[in-house]
Amino acid sequence: MLEKVVIANRGEIALRILRACRELGIKTVAVHSSADRDLKHVLLADESVCIGPPASAQSYLNVPAIISAAEVTDAVAIHPGYGFLSENADFAERVEQSGFIFIGPRPETIRLMGDKISAIKAMKGSGVPCVPGSEGPLGDDEDKIRVLARKIGYPVIIKAAGGGGGRGMRVVHSEAALLQAIAMTRTEAGNAFGNDTVYMEKFLENPRHIEFQVLADQHGNAICLGERDCSTQRRHQKVVEESPAPGLSDKQRKKMSEICVKACKKIGYRGAGTFEFLYENDEFYFIEMNTRVQVEHPVTEMVTGIDIVREQLRVAAGERLSYEQKDIVLRGHAIECRINAEDPANFMPSPGMITRYHAPGGPGVRVDSHIYSGYKVPPYYDSMIGKLIVHGDTRESALARMSNALAEIVVEGIKTNIPLQRDILMDAAFMAGGVNIHYLEKKLGL
Repeated sequence: MLEKVVIANRGEIALRILRACRELGIKTVAVHSSADRDLKHVLLADESVCIGPPASAQSYLNVPAIISAAEVTDAVAIHPGYGFLSENADFAERVEQSGFIFIGPRPETIRLMGDKISAIKAMKGSGVPCVPGSEGPLGDDEDKIRVLARKIGYPVIIKAAGGGGGRGMRVVHSEAALLQAIAMTRTEAGNAFGNDTVYMEKFLENPRHIEFQVLADQHGNAICLGERDCSTQRRHQKVVEESPAPGLSDKQRKKMSEICVKACKKIGYRGAGTFEFLYENDEFYFIEMNTRVQVEHPVTEMVTGIDIVREQLRVAAGERLSYEQKDIVLRGHAIECRINAEDPANFMPSPGMITRYHAPGGPGVRVDSHIYSGYKVPPYYDSMIGKLIVHGDTRESALARMSNALAEIVVEGIKTNIPLQRDILMDAAFMAGGVNIHYLEKKLGL
């Protein structure tokens, strides 16, 4: 097993990684910005190293500082968590070139799946269903672009090849708006991702967002841990996630799980990953693969009983997966609500001191959070301060437990989105299950 791991992240995921390391007897090194000296995992880690000032570019995105921290503490591996450098192929490459283990996929795999065009090509070659589209970057021939869009059928969506996180996308409903939309997306993509390559896909108007969790080791083994429904979103940012997806049949689940496992083996995947799909009219369409642990991984852990982060660490140490596909059984239903430090009325961030905090409890309730009474939420990072996860024998019992948990949780001193989460849980459409990706924005009048 790995002797010592650098946790190259912050907040709840850093604490989650630390706990998994402790269970495996792995020593931990917490790297942090000067604004994060009081984070819970920093206080609990075996060692800590300040890697820069508050700005992410000078701390959590500072590759030399992170690698130097691994060197001075004699660590053997680096876990990137999610966000920041977790899907940066150059970082993974630098880590391995410096003699450390990167706890994640190989750099070439991250690079392959990080470019949406190469990812779609690889998935099509593996038999994964994809959205009808340009099957490559858009060129400069305007006539060919117009013909292609007519063939695909309006509306279409223009996407940045290097995009992610809901950025670098523009929907086009008519030919008159097509060329200008492409030009604008190219400019935005170049500025945001350093890559102005764009491609075109059919825009599905009322899909659900369903993703499949996979694990793979270095010995050619791969398994699928079922799916999550992440359709409750605002501006492409997930708000509520659940597993299994309401209304999905065992036959559909089995078919898609087999497809995802086959794709993992074909591209030589290693570690934890997620295949994301749009689902409409009983058909799945691949949109991207996340080559890291997901924010919403706890709902999968709750229904499978499998510790995904623990498996990441074991795989990085060269061990085989602890499970085979026949061991994977989904039991009951799990729901996760993201708790953000933001005004529920206008979604503006709400940093500041947490004067009072009380975590909910009871059967089937889990809280993944780094906050505590007296903790000061900094203004420099993502507003998520925790995740509330519940598990029940049925979706109805899980909904009841989540409603109770949201009623019990107390976070004072700052504003949070807890009132919004309570409202969603009481909404008739959400309670019925199977809402599409536009549900929440329509509900909020956005």
